[in-house]
Amino acid sequence: MSNVSLTSAIPMLLKAVPRSRNFEAVLLFWVAGIQAFALAQVQLAVVQRMSWDMLLYWAPPALGAAVVHYVLRKHAVSADGLMLPLAYLLNGLGIAMIYRLDLAEIARGGIELYAERQVWLTVFAMFCAAAVVRLVPNHLALRKYPYLAGAAAVFLLILPAAPVIGKTINGATLWVGIGELTFQPGEVAKILLAIFFAGYLISKRDTLSEIGSRVLFMKVPRAKDLGPILLFWVASLGVLVLQRDLGTSILYFGLFLVMIYTATGRAFYVGAGMTMMITGALVASRLFDYVGRRFDTWLDPFANVNYNAAGGSYQLVQALFGMANGDVIGTGLGGGFPQLIPLAESDFIFAALGEELGLAGIFAILAIFLLLVYRGLRIANSHPDDFSRLLAIGLSFVIGLQLFVVAGGVMGLLPMTGLTTPFMAAGGSSLLANWVIIALLLRVSDSSLKRVQS
Repeated sequence: MSNVSLTSAIPMLLKAVPRSRNFEAVLLFWVAGIQAFALAQVQLAVVQRMSWDMLLYWAPPALGAAVVHYVLRKHAVSADGLMLPLAYLLNGLGIAMIYRLDLAEIARGGIELYAERQVWLTVFAMFCAAAVVRLVPNHLALRKYPYLAGAAAVFLLILPAAPVIGKTINGATLWVGIGELTFQPGEVAKILLAIFFAGYLISKRDTLSEIGSRVLFMKVPRAKDLGPILLFWVASLGVLVLQRDLGTSILYFGLFLVMIYTATGRAFYVGAGMTMMITGALVASRLFDYVGRRFDTWLDPFANVNYNAAGGSYQLVQALFGMANGDVIGTGLGGGFPQLIPLAESDFIFAALGEELGLAGIFAILAIFLLLVYRGLRIANSHPDDFSRLLAIGLSFVIGLQLFVVAGGVMGLLPMTGLTTPFMAAGGSSLLANWVIIALLLRVSDSSLKRVQS
């Protein structure tokens, strides 16, 4: 009998996964099969028959994933072999759920359909990811332009406030657009911020980690070295106030705290940052009505005053009842009533999946995300270059934190923020940003092995 226990064998198995493009191709084949099965189940459950329509929702993403695989095989042969199939799997499950919601919308005579648009946005995002892998042969070139990346991020963040092109949707000023075409610049800004933080912190980490005055048991940095943390605290509050977006504010500040802690190894920055963040949120909840309503609906969603209020807890309560209806194994795709949850195709797709796939399905989706983030952190841990390590950590953390905030909000553990589930929710901006993140992580992982071999 082997002496290797199951708990010790799992990490060994994950480390032993080969960076093989052939292995990736096999996984992509299985993921395509899983998505086809999900689409077929949706059709059989909702319209009681299978039709060729499902090919419209299956073939284009499969083709997009094949194109990314081909580009990796040609130009990044040593890249991680799990990240592409995992991202494709999450994306495919999201399309299946949005298609299921579309069928329910058609059945009640509605015209607001999202699945077909999501399919083509997915293909576009995958092609952009392939272009990033092809056109960025060496990600270390990004290290030369941290301030340019930071300036571009700030420009994108304030762009929704511009007249004419700025758009306010559901109370948040996060979009720019012309006519029906809209785009959320903040999704791209988070990638640029990760590049800026990585480049800036690598150049300043010695100053930030070693110089300072000792107060009690802590070494407190100099006032001028505290500038960055104060600047981004103010910037995150600025996003909260000007754009009325709690989620993006949390995401940006969380990204900064993780990257400065990773670069310096000083818990002081995390403690000070968390204190400032919590203080800012509490003050904002008293000063701004929309933040206060988020806290009230979180603390007591079933109160009549919160349930019946405009922008109150109705959406959250519907999501909680839906997930309760799903129980442990779910109602099955097409067997529940996720269409009763407002914005089920975007903000609350996690709850829609929870109803039809149950607690077991939610655990499986969380496990896929956990594995995706783990692979990103493993890429960071194995890379010999400090900039690459910090960049990979930042990009991986963006996905992990966004999922944590969304899942916590939908399950009532955190206030609702307006962030969407990466890869799964309807929306082109988020899809594009997350596929570009995957492309950058693949590029970093490819260079990691090449450097070790050289």
